[in-house]
Amino acid sequence: MIAPRRYSLEIMVHCPEGRRAQTLSESLGPDNEGYVEGIREGEWLIFRMSAVDAGTLKQSADDLLSCLKVADEVSSL
Repeated sequence: MIAPRRYSLEIMVHCPEGRRAQTLSESLGPDNEGYVEGIREGEWLIFRMSAVDAGTLKQSADDLLSCLKVADEVSSL
């Protein structure tokens, strides 16, 4: 039996300001629960996601990046 194909993606965001990194991480958590794993390693926010098809993975990445853009803009005010 052939194992089902799985696609994965990792997005790394350099964020040297500790407070801002924490704000971004907390802002994105609720929207991505169950779809994207987000962790903080030093000055990096790392987002990992996977899906059984490329279309679903693309949608998850698009959603994450849209939310990240808004959270980044709001946190810089």
